[in-house]
Amino acid sequence: MMNIQKIRENIKDMKGEQYHFRFRGSRGQVDEFDGIITDTFPGVFLVHSVVDDRVKSYSYSDILIENLIIKKDS
Repeated sequence: MMNIQKIRENIKDMKGEQYHFRFRGSRGQVDEFDGIITDTFPGVFLVHSVVDDRVKSYSYSDILIENLIIKKDS
């Protein structure tokens, strides 16, 4: 079973590598992009989008409640 602490540790291990992100936001909006996890903090982590050169932040709970899915780029 995943918990916030395990998710935080996994994200820290993924730092610096490129992944595919799929974020399900409010009102059914979906944001998909390729990015690199650049930094981790106790409550959030930062992702640099390689598509539009923006930095986005996500909370570890986004993963826990499955609003954010991260897959290894193929």
